[in-house]
Amino acid sequence: MEASQYDRSARKGDITPEAYRQVLGRSPTGVTLVTGMDGDEPLAIVIGSFVSVSMDPPLVGFLTGSNARTWPRISGGGSFCVNVLADDQADLANAFFTRDGDPWEGTGWVPALTGSPVIPSCVASIDCSVFDVMEAGDHLFVVGEVVDLRDHETGGSPLVFLGGSYGSFGPGVGSGS
Repeated sequence: MEASQYDRSARKGDITPEAYRQVLGRSPTGVTLVTGMDGDEPLAIVIGSFVSVSMDPPLVGFLTGSNARTWPRISGGGSFCVNVLADDQADLANAFFTRDGDPWEGTGWVPALTGSPVIPSCVASIDCSVFDVMEAGDHLFVVGEVVDLRDHETGGSPLVFLGGSYGSFGPGVGSGS
């Protein structure tokens, strides 16, 4: 069913941006760097909304602001790579977020199969071709078809974001079977 077919008149409540941030800030998100190329220039966006979408075909997705300046430059190449940051890489995330200096300095990136930057010091990388891009409110939902992926076997824990702070995930609480 297309989004336009849903009854939106049932929406109720006074949802302020502050309440929205506070409540949704109670749910942790993984921190990733979505990378791509614009000609010979490597680019990256810090993303906290990465998700697995489908196994057949293998699809992943993320959300980026519809007014973002970097995504149109990455999407022009038709591919991107999701680099899952390790819990000791908050400074790397901040370097790309604040754009102070050259955030690529010292990353040791290498080209993925698609040519997008892979950062081997990250926990994992998922190389994708752009499958679809959909409008979703004030964001774009980008879906990528996975063309290659790697567990970098760094032994690190993924970097997470919760309530305005970075943290890490450690196994041991309620392991499922």
